[in-house]
Parts: sequence; C-alpha cells; structure tokens
Amino acid sequence: MVPLRRWRSGATAETAYARPVDNAPQISFDRRELNIILGIYGSKVAQGEWRDYALNFDHERAAFCVFRRTSELPLYRIVKQPRLARKQGMYAVIAQGGAIVRRGHDLEQVLKTFRRKPDLSVI
Repeated sequence: MVPLRRWRSGATAETAYARPVDNAPQISFDRRELNIILGIYGSKVAQGEWRDYALNFDHERAAFCVFRRTSELPLYRIVKQPRLARKQGMYAVIAQGGAIVRRGHDLEQVLKTFRRKPDLSVI
C-alpha cells in the first residue's frame, strides 16, 4: 500500500483528481412522454421493424434509442433537449446518420413521422 502525501497546495491526490460535483438536474422523460413513445415502439415491434431500445439520460438531454438489432447502431433517437424549448422545439427524431428527421415543441406531432399509413396498391 502506498501512502498518499499532501501536495504543496495541501490537497491529497484523491481530491486533486476528483471530478467536480455537478448539481445540474438530470433530464428525463416523464410518464406521459414515455407512454407516447412506448406506444409507438410497441406497434413497431409488433410489425417486426424494431427489436430493442435503450434510454440515455444526462444533464443536457434525454434520449430513447431504437434498434433493429441489438448489436447495431440505433435506427432512430428520440431526443428531449429542454434547452431548445424556446427555439426549434425540445423534441427531435434523429436518424441513424445524424440527420434530424423532425423537430418540434409537441412530442405527438414530432412522432407522427412513425405513424404513417402503409402504401397499399390494388392488383
């Protein structure tokens, strides 16, 4: 075991390299938002288009990532960024390549991207 000595400033090595405490609140989806997202996710799983999802929360955004297969990159990311609420809207659907498919202030309007009707043709 190696003893930790005080640095010239009086701090130990543990406190000198410690990450600063960030008191910013963590952004997350509320129950209503998750119900809307999971409703669309369930219908896409039933259609066989999507198979897995992941949630990511940090201090700037919350993301719901949708996967076709577990080992791939996400097909879509449904992102909530409250910092953009007064600008372009805090909700966005981002495609796999990073292109913003749709952005807006209302989650249901943004998610209409996934509720399109199938193209049917008469033979």
